Amino acid sequence: MKKLVTTLVVLLIIVVIFVLLGPFYIVEQGEQAVVTRFGKIVTTNTEPGLKFKVPVIDNVVKYSKKILSWDGDAQRVPTAENQFIWVDATARWKISDPQKFYEAVSTLEQGWARLDDVIDSTIRTVITSNNLREAVRNTNIINELEATTEILQQQDEEVDEEELRELTQTEKSYEKVNRGREELSQEMFELAAELTPDYGIELVDIIMRQIRYSDDLTESVYSRMIKERNQIAEAYRSYGQGKKAEWLGKLENERKTILSEAYQESEGIRGEADAEATLIYAQAYEQDPEFFEFWRSIESYRKTMPQFTKTLTTDMDYFKYLYNEDGTVE
Repeated sequence: MKKLVTTLVVLLIIVVIFVLLGPFYIVEQGEQAVVTRFGKIVTTNTEPGLKFKVPVIDNVVKYSKKILSWDGDAQRVPTAENQFIWVDATARWKISDPQKFYEAVSTLEQGWARLDDVIDSTIRTVITSNNLREAVRNTNIINELEATTEILQQQDEEVDEEELRELTQTEKSYEKVNRGREELSQEMFELAAELTPDYGIELVDIIMRQIRYSDDLTESVYSRMIKERNQIAEAYRSYGQGKKAEWLGKLENERKTILSEAYQESEGIRGEADAEATLIYAQAYEQDPEFFEFWRSIESYRKTMPQFTKTLTTDMDYFKYLYNEDGTVE
């Protein structure tokens, strides 16, 4: 009996030690595991649950079964016409073969590094073999849009919007896109997807998240935009100068018309005044011819005498009223 108890105690101790050494491990939902023994893969587990391993000897490496994201650094790549652009891409991937993944890269960090090499290489290969328009545009709808020019909102009622739009409208023609951005992304995906299975990786997709012009290309684009805006501004100035000349012509015509009418009216008034003055003079002359002649002579003296700088003689009939009121010499 004592021997049996001793045996049971020993067995219990062995079981406790065995349990303490950790013979079991759990694969969570969304995980997969690779069991290695002395660096050699013993088994892989892709289903969740409680799993067994040999304590101390076996090592368990767990990987995610979920779709993971890859975000690489933007890289400066030349296009087919040697125009440099910055390409920022993103991708989604997952570990499809944990055994091959462990053998090829071992850790997720090394997996991301390997994806950096593969995806960056495919991006450069695709971009350098296509023109700039294929990378930055996806359709040819821009060629179907009618060119419109924004008209100033605060404007005179006489402004002809249609004429101004024709002056400021610039003709633009864009080269046709044969493939487009989405198709280039698909080509990148297909090229990379051929290489990633060697690492136990399955690519889900690759998307060009952003295309940005390099500094020299940006400067060229800005210069072209400035030139277009300057052309529009010059069209506005030309239109304004034309309207200015037109309005100044109208003002000059109106001024001449007003002056002509005013002159005509003033001449009419002056004629009526002269006629009335002549009538008054005639009536006054008829009433007292001698006084009228005297008064006219005095008025003539008042106007002419201040203009004389020297008077040599007054012995003439014009100065007869200087002697006396009768106009005779004593």
